[in-house]
Amino acid sequence: MTDYAFDFNGTACRALPSGGLFLPTHKVLCVSDLHLGKSDRIARRSGMMLPPYEVHETLTKLETDIEATQPQTIICLGDSFDDLDAALDLPDDMRMWLARLQAGRAWVWIEGNHDPGPVALGGTHLRDISIGTLIFQHIASQAVAEVSGHYHPKHRVAGRSRPAFLYDGKRLIMPAYGAYTGGLSSNTDVLRNLFSEQTIAILTGPKAIPVPVAKNRRPVRSGGRFY
Repeated sequence: MTDYAFDFNGTACRALPSGGLFLPTHKVLCVSDLHLGKSDRIARRSGMMLPPYEVHETLTKLETDIEATQPQTIICLGDSFDDLDAALDLPDDMRMWLARLQAGRAWVWIEGNHDPGPVALGGTHLRDISIGTLIFQHIASQAVAEVSGHYHPKHRVAGRSRPAFLYDGKRLIMPAYGAYTGGLSSNTDVLRNLFSEQTIAILTGPKAIPVPVAKNRRPVRSGGRFY
């Protein structure tokens, strides 16, 4: 088995190696920060051209996770699109692909800071949603049993940094799922201040691997753009 099963506030969870979170009891698959259309947004705003394959790569990964978990509900936990124009400019074949993935399932777009408004791509647009004992919203708050995204956490082990879930008894922050997303070190002050001494990082990659986060390391100043 390549995923990691754990309990968060009384809800059974499975962290997938891809960065998705599956709730088997509720048949919910959650993915965060897809940032679809990032290459398009960068081209529009800066004129810099990036290889236009990130939407295809991200949807391929999502389709693989859907086939593996067979969810009844999919939650996209904010910043699903790099901006609202990226959602409007999504190519027709990618729109059709999304429609196929949505067919027969409840699909929830959670409001993000990059995509604050509804998108005309099927599904329901919400600020947050409660599933079982958990609350799903884009940016961490003071809520207990909260699942969020936004920060794109990464954790370094043995000199290698990987996108990672971070969780303790109060909150869980998911890694970015999109192909063209950067990350923020788990040792930055902003993430350290959100978590307790009992924080666990679940590394993504070929296998989801849990490791404790040492809070006594010298923190890294938060800086740069991770989204």
